[in-house]
Amino acid sequence: MERVTITGGTGFLELNAGGRVELPASLRIALATGQVRRPLAETLRDLLALLVDGQYRLSGPQRLEDDELVPAGSWPAEDDARVAYYRTAIRSGHRPVAVVLAGARPLLLDGHHKITAYRAEGITPSVVVITQYSAS
Repeated sequence: MERVTITGGTGFLELNAGGRVELPASLRIALATGQVRRPLAETLRDLLALLVDGQYRLSGPQRLEDDELVPAGSWPAEDDARVAYYRTAIRSGHRPVAVVLAGARPLLLDGHHKITAYRAEGITPSVVVITQYSAS
């Protein structure tokens, strides 16, 4: 688990409030292939900059057994070809990674097609979890 302090964040994404994010191509590729590198704070830098200032824990990739994900976009994912792509990748042993912002109900920031594919394959999704906390 990594800890990161965000200062100068845009506040575009807030806990338990939706928002559409366009991730950089390098991050989309890393998440799609499951090749998420350490440190997570560096890998997720562009995404983290969209959060409100504060302290966060970053963990994963890990398995998420939570059916209560709140989607930040349309659900289930509408692009059948993209879901099929991820289903094929999952069947062949790859583990694409979704990004979840933890809160009262976890918000799925990125990975709607991935989660749909994991569910269709009956496999627990692989995710990176971002959790805001207060340092006391």
